[in-house]
Amino acid sequence: MLKVAIVMGSDSDLPVVRPAAETLKKLGIPFEVRVISAHRTPEIAAEFAKSARADGFGVIVAAAGKAAHLAGAMAANTTLPVVGIPVKSSTLDGLDALLSTVQMPSGMPVATVAIDGAQNAALLCAQIFSLGDARLAEELARMREEMKQKIAEKDRAVRAQFE
Repeated sequence: MLKVAIVMGSDSDLPVVRPAAETLKKLGIPFEVRVISAHRTPEIAAEFAKSARADGFGVIVAAAGKAAHLAGAMAANTTLPVVGIPVKSSTLDGLDALLSTVQMPSGMPVATVAIDGAQNAALLCAQIFSLGDARLAEELARMREEMKQKIAEKDRAVRAQFE
């Protein structure tokens, strides 16, 4: 199975990306986690993205805050799918990172999840991989059914409070 690369611009982003790693682990999807800066280590970022396919990766998840150019730097150097996680910073509550991540020029797509949306980034990777993996597709369907059941339980509990 292909791996997911989870890259972050700073180790301070680790609490944000941890749910992605936990979700991938739960789904049995192999991954690696790296700290690579688009600005402070641009050569390493470019080389990582250029060699990602040959290194067995199928998707790159890139988390960054503030200027948040990491996902774009990855996308500029690979044809693999790139999923951006804008990270909330203290300055503009993540809006700066969201806009930097989502506003990519034509030809350089980055799928962007919500600010601090690491779990959805992992689930998007799983959905991409599930196109060729029936077991993974079934696991995702099972997870959706569990969510549906939890909402139904919460609905019953709330309705009971008002009967």
